[in-house]
Amino acid sequence: MKKIYPLIVFFTITVAVKAQQQIPTDQPYDKIDTSDLEIKKCDFEKDANAEVLIDKANLYYDPKLRINIDYHIRIKIFNDDGKNAANVRIPFISYDEIEGVDDIAAETINLINGNISRTKIDKKQIFTQVIDKYRREIVFTFPDVKAGSVLDYKYTWSTLEFYNIPTWYFQNHFFPVRYSEITTRIPQFLYFGVKTNNLVPFAINNTTQKYESFNEDVQKIAMVNLPSLANEPLMASIYDNLQNIRYQLITIRPVNGVSRDFLNTWLKVGRFLNGYYDFGVQQKRNLKDEDVIIAAVKALKTNDEKIAYIFDAVKTAMRWNEYDDWHTDDGTVEAWNKKSGNSAEINLILYHLLKKAGINALPMLVSTREHGRVNPAYTNLVQFNRTIVYIPVDSTKRYILDATGKYNIYNEIPYDLLNSWGLYVDYDSDQYDLIFLTRAAPVRQSVFIQADFQPGNKLTGTVRISSRAYNRINNVTKYKTDGEQKYIDYLTDGDNTIKITSLKMENMDVDTLPLIQNFNFETDLSGSDGNYIYFNPNQFSGMHKNPFLGEVRNTDIDFGFLNDLTVNGIYKIPAGYKSNVLPKSIQMAMPDNSIIFKRFVGEQDGSIVVRYTINFNKTIFFKEDYKDIYAFYKKMYELMNEQIMLKKS
Repeated sequence: MKKIYPLIVFFTITVAVKAQQQIPTDQPYDKIDTSDLEIKKCDFEKDANAEVLIDKANLYYDPKLRINIDYHIRIKIFNDDGKNAANVRIPFISYDEIEGVDDIAAETINLINGNISRTKIDKKQIFTQVIDKYRREIVFTFPDVKAGSVLDYKYTWSTLEFYNIPTWYFQNHFFPVRYSEITTRIPQFLYFGVKTNNLVPFAINNTTQKYESFNEDVQKIAMVNLPSLANEPLMASIYDNLQNIRYQLITIRPVNGVSRDFLNTWLKVGRFLNGYYDFGVQQKRNLKDEDVIIAAVKALKTNDEKIAYIFDAVKTAMRWNEYDDWHTDDGTVEAWNKKSGNSAEINLILYHLLKKAGINALPMLVSTREHGRVNPAYTNLVQFNRTIVYIPVDSTKRYILDATGKYNIYNEIPYDLLNSWGLYVDYDSDQYDLIFLTRAAPVRQSVFIQADFQPGNKLTGTVRISSRAYNRINNVTKYKTDGEQKYIDYLTDGDNTIKITSLKMENMDVDTLPLIQNFNFETDLSGSDGNYIYFNPNQFSGMHKNPFLGEVRNTDIDFGFLNDLTVNGIYKIPAGYKSNVLPKSIQMAMPDNSIIFKRFVGEQDGSIVVRYTINFNKTIFFKEDYKDIYAFYKKMYELMNEQIMLKKS
């Protein structure tokens, strides 16, 4: 189970200690200070819709080494927009009763005419919803919620997996957190490595020892006054950026001469997967009419043709049900018969057919961008949420296939998986290892504009855009999903002064060729008059709005892939006009040359010639370096959007 509470924080040690002294940290579920019912807004995030007042977890082992965690969460509602906090979902693994949720109590607390009013949730209004055969959710909604209410609830979560302590998130993605605390009581024969992601020291970090049924190390860690973590442009997963603490079981000392095994190496994980019914066993199950596909594949000459054929056949036949997991739910045979399944079922079907066709394919466990980047040092299956197919072609080439995306192509790593690790599973050679999923070569996109100035202060012309790899996939997906009119709005970036006609898309269904877009356009040149013509040549570059407008950045930037953009424009000078002072040709670069921008502007054969090139030589930029990228982007957008003036001679 992964407790989902995201955030980030910036404050000094002095402020943290002071806040800790002022915050009541020992309020149990059934006790509340009237002052908490009277507060009108969060002290450290003034525009918050709600605030988590208390978020506590108390973890302990029972004599059978079952982990139990007592949770207590208390949330203050400030306005109607914060009332969505009243809808609570508690996920757990129900298969073989590995996990469980018990002892749920919840109440809405209001202050009415100076008196505390409590409305408890009826047990009949607490439901268990089935997600799939492995997972369920406890679901309930607080009653009588209004601005000023306090939502208070507690429950106990438990697991048979003694080695699997859930990551604790001190922060919350949606609301600020006033006080967050985790206390762990861990038997001394269990040695856990602890990894923390905190920007400032903890408000509380105490470790003691306790001697009862078995000797325990008791640790209490707390943080205070944590602002919510907003989504930022080009950030990776919210979970990669949260204040948290993560536990990894390292070793076990045998108890009473009995030792317990656990998955503490990737080799053990891989061998476990081999025998797991909803993973290893599924790969060997034959599919209905699979011989028809294999017979068609055998007529193809090259492996690439065979891979592309099977990949397209599975994408066409199967519908993804939007569920992600590294293991199957109904199973591959059942999913194939229904023509619908989760990500593991679809891609294990793909793997099975590729193997039948003689392709050296391997299943691979991965994590999508939203789920979070895989940490190779943290040996835990909880890091993965999808199974795909890995084909090692040779020492320099490999294919990463995911048939859940209808517009994915077989020879490009899906964008959603870039810059993370994948665990491949090779049963034949008994090898199970992690590889980093990245695209080494830059993705190229070129734009060519040829235009003339017309009477009535208009600019008309033609545009040709050539897109490869992820730019191609993105454009094809938008066009086929949204339709032509919405796609035209996307090309103009919603600019009503631009009209696009005669749009023609070439190579849309040929993955190996670049997507070519040809269209005509007409632009109204506002600000122009009988003596001057003003125009902005940055119209179809796809870079109209600077994504980095905030002066402060809380998270790393992940562009996903290297990108090379070229924009060429030729603008014929109308009769009776001449160029005035043209913008200067210029080159600028980040201090480490990670991004290079060039602009050329000149006059040639009666036309204004404009050329922009932007080369990205790095995909990930740390938040500590944001000052440089903020300044670079601000200047680059000023240069790209600098107007050109023609004067009547």
